[in-house]
Amino acid sequence: MATAVETLGKLERRITISFPLTDVRTEVEKRLKVQARTAKAPGFRPGKVPLKMVAAQYGYQIESEVLNDKVGRAFNDAANENNLRVAGFPNIVPKEEAAEGQLAFDATFEVYPEVAIGDLTTVELETVQAEVSEAEIDKTIDILRKQRVHFHTKGEAGEHGDGGEAVAANGDRVTVDFVGSIDGVEFPGGKADGYAFVLGEGRMLPEFEAATVGLKVGEAKTFPLAFPEDYHGKDVAGKTASFTITLQKLEWAHLPEVDAEFAKSLGVADGDLAKMREDIKVNLQREVAGRVKARNKEAVMDALIKVAELEVPKTLIAQDSERLAEMTRQDMAQRGMNVKDVPFPAELFAEKAERRVRLGLILSQLVGDNNLQATPEQVKAQIEDFAQSYEDPREVLKYYYSDRRRLGEIEALVLEENVVTYVLGLSKVTSKAVAFDELMGSNAQA
Repeated sequence: MATAVETLGKLERRITISFPLTDVRTEVEKRLKVQARTAKAPGFRPGKVPLKMVAAQYGYQIESEVLNDKVGRAFNDAANENNLRVAGFPNIVPKEEAAEGQLAFDATFEVYPEVAIGDLTTVELETVQAEVSEAEIDKTIDILRKQRVHFHTKGEAGEHGDGGEAVAANGDRVTVDFVGSIDGVEFPGGKADGYAFVLGEGRMLPEFEAATVGLKVGEAKTFPLAFPEDYHGKDVAGKTASFTITLQKLEWAHLPEVDAEFAKSLGVADGDLAKMREDIKVNLQREVAGRVKARNKEAVMDALIKVAELEVPKTLIAQDSERLAEMTRQDMAQRGMNVKDVPFPAELFAEKAERRVRLGLILSQLVGDNNLQATPEQVKAQIEDFAQSYEDPREVLKYYYSDRRRLGEIEALVLEENVVTYVLGLSKVTSKAVAFDELMGSNAQA
């Protein structure tokens, strides 16, 4: 039995549910008898353990299961009878006062809000577009060359030359021994032997790199180094250390020539440079299209948040905050970080969770009102598009269609694109061109 629904706030509701204590006892006894058929205890054959011993061993667990089942069923029945769309999970607590022979519980919960979406024809949106020019292809080739760099002893004649004067310069890979001290005392992490890095890449503090430039193998230099106030090593942050470095090895960088062998290393079997450039262009265009789509999607989502009015259930925000915290923990663990004892307070993710939940409710409303669900044809087309960049597209199709969860991720992506297309079709859209570097440097996320 359930009482009438009480309204505690805009979304918060409460129902009191109750049922006879005898119903619980009857169900507990029934389940204990079932448990007794297979129960084991020293000195008894399986199934011959006295019911009192079975009750002593399993009674608490079974009673908890029965209560959870009955309370859950009673709550679901009450929610259905009152046509309530419950958001998240209810908070159910026993009532201190209940009629004789009855068990009573208060179930406090939130319901899904009404979502009011404003006039989309009045929305002004700015989308972006970008082109891939020959200059971008050249830049990409330079990056690919740097990824395939070879280092040779500087000043020593070889197949590719000697690299010039054997003096450390930006672009060279240096191997050094160093030791640092503060007030004459060495500090943890301030000493290393055989430490290698490339000058000019910014891996070391500017003073450290500047002191290394100009050294020859075997030479040493002592110099002061001021650690920034926000330096990750708290023991030395904001302090000035004295470092001595000794150059042990000096190598110059040889970039591969852009020739047939280079093209073959990129997967162009016949080494055709024109084909290599075309492949790079196609890949860049695919990447640009993805970035443009993400930027435009973000613009649409921002507009929807502004034009829609709704209350966001706190329960859903809390649940998504916990989900984001756990996802972050797993991601960091997969990257090799030890996060076993690192706290991940869900509150840190509340703002992002609130946006995600809000958008989810808005999108759900738009999809339902305008029949924007993902069709099987759209899902297949999206997977085939993903598969283009893989060596065996059939394996990609198999990967998604063999797992309902993975397929659901694609369906959600297509659904969002349907919403974006729908909103762009109604709103006032202006488009602007953005530079390739600006677009590729952005991290638009909706």
